[in-house]
Amino acid sequence: MRPGATLPHSPVSDRVPARDGGDLVVLGVEAALLATAVVIGAVLNHRGVDLHAEAAPLYATWRPHLGWGTPVALLVAVAVLGPGLRWARAARWGPLLFAGYLAAVAWTLALAMVDGWSAGLARRLTPQAEYLHEVPRVTDVGRMLAGFTDRILDFQPDSWSTHTAGHPPGALLLFVGLDRIGLGGGTAAALACVLVGATVAVSVPVALRALGAGEAARAVLPFLVLLPGAVWVGASADGVFTGVVAAGLALLAVRGPAFALAGGLLLGFALYLSYGFVLVAPLALAVLAVRPARRRGAMFAGAAGVAAVVVMFTVAGFQWWRGYDLVVERYYQGWAADRPYGYWVWANLAALLLAAGPVAGPALRRALLAARAGRGAVTRVGSGPSVPSAGGPEPGGSAVRGLVRHHRLVALARRVRGCEPTVLLPAAAALAVAAADLSGMSKAEVERIWLPFAVWLLVAVAHLPAPARRWWLAGQALTALAVNHLLFTVS
Repeated sequence: MRPGATLPHSPVSDRVPARDGGDLVVLGVEAALLATAVVIGAVLNHRGVDLHAEAAPLYATWRPHLGWGTPVALLVAVAVLGPGLRWARAARWGPLLFAGYLAAVAWTLALAMVDGWSAGLARRLTPQAEYLHEVPRVTDVGRMLAGFTDRILDFQPDSWSTHTAGHPPGALLLFVGLDRIGLGGGTAAALACVLVGATVAVSVPVALRALGAGEAARAVLPFLVLLPGAVWVGASADGVFTGVVAAGLALLAVRGPAFALAGGLLLGFALYLSYGFVLVAPLALAVLAVRPARRRGAMFAGAAGVAAVVVMFTVAGFQWWRGYDLVVERYYQGWAADRPYGYWVWANLAALLLAAGPVAGPALRRALLAARAGRGAVTRVGSGPSVPSAGGPEPGGSAVRGLVRHHRLVALARRVRGCEPTVLLPAAAALAVAAADLSGMSKAEVERIWLPFAVWLLVAVAHLPAPARRWWLAGQALTALAVNHLLFTVS
């Protein structure tokens, strides 16, 4: 290593003070945001404004209740907060991932069972607006794909139901596939959402470890197990979407072109689960940027995987870009035309806060502080020969300015590559969320829609001081329990 350089993926939490009142300030800001969103949402609903969300900023109804899943959820939370946290620091990697996955499944199912077996799982995906409503109508997959866009717009006899119309056909294909192998119906579909969605407790730590942040992977895992967003993983199709995206990014992070190709295939398929997953691109680029080696080979293999999926769907008759144009029109044929952008553009962040948990803000702040503390070291890693300033009267000014711009791009690329994954991945997720929010195509219901990004925001918890993590994790569990017991959430 060159003198003065630093390891790009070494822990940086020791460069940030452990005792820092700024975390509590951020927590207070989060509480104020949530309270404001709830109060203004209630006022707007009382005045007859069409928020189409009784418990705004969440798409839910107020219904305090208990269920037989309540004691199970409490037991899982206590187990993770007690021996689970200690075990995560020292256990062998394989058993830790297996136990983490089982705990995530147990946590998600327990939260679902607070609403009861029927309302919490079996009938969760059976309403008319859901994908399962369309499964019996798909008798020819090829014909369905070729004619999919013709049925996106509403107010015609053969229009797709709300969720099917609002997504590319990959989402419907998943449930059609389950039905074809004998796993049809609401119960099997809901359990599939839980089992696939819980894999984020494996995929995200695997990605971090592959990117050289093994200690961070162990720190983040318990927060993925007790994810407040598990309220919506069990059960909504967004649980499956979250699992697919996380697995694709994890495979992209693992060394070897075959893994990168598989990751590209999954990420390509994700584009056909939700149009919004074009915003996974910043996360994929972040993974490639901090990948320890063979970035170019992984990039080409991943791109090949994505391209293969796009070609297959296009040849089958579904044009993604055409579908998106029609979805924008369909979006404003429904509730989106009524829901005020001026409320949801900021209230969405309160909903995201309940899905990611109160730790999100303080953790992101810590990641930002860590990035600033390591800025000088990162700059030294990417230092190179000086380049004349573009402002000087140099001969051949345009050529010099071009060289300066090139140098700055190279320096920026080196600085990005020098960032820790626990900084760059949450930053990429935050960028994706900001783009989705400002687009106006995510007015409400983001507590489930943004789950694929929320789990990567939580990577920043690795920057929290170790002694405080238990308290933050307890706050995460209490958030999920409060939401699930005070409200009846709707997928």
